[in-house]
Amino acid sequence: MIGLGLFNYWVVIFLMMVGFYTLIARGNLVKKIIGLNIFQTSVFILYITMGKIAGGTAPIFVQGEQEVVYSNPIPHVLILTAIVVGVATSALGLSLVVRINEAFGTIEEDEIEDTAL
Repeated sequence: MIGLGLFNYWVVIFLMMVGFYTLIARGNLVKKIIGLNIFQTSVFILYITMGKIAGGTAPIFVQGEQEVVYSNPIPHVLILTAIVVGVATSALGLSLVVRINEAFGTIEEDEIEDTAL
């Protein structure tokens, strides 16, 4: 039986494989962007999971306290930045798909290749 302590990692692996499969196996450009977003989300969950410390508190130092475990805020800050970059990347990708659809009349990879040749 899968331990509940490793549940987050199993979710990350599942989402990563679903996103990667969608990215590789689909010919529709919008579906590829959705697969990329699912893959990115799995990486976000992985970093957030690794940044959490059981029993850890916010890194606010109080005078007189000894032996306090603090959680590192850097992974969460990096993920916040990565989310912004991911949204911008998705918006750029979707705008390129719109332009490709205007130019070729389709968003399927195979049909674009046939038209371009």
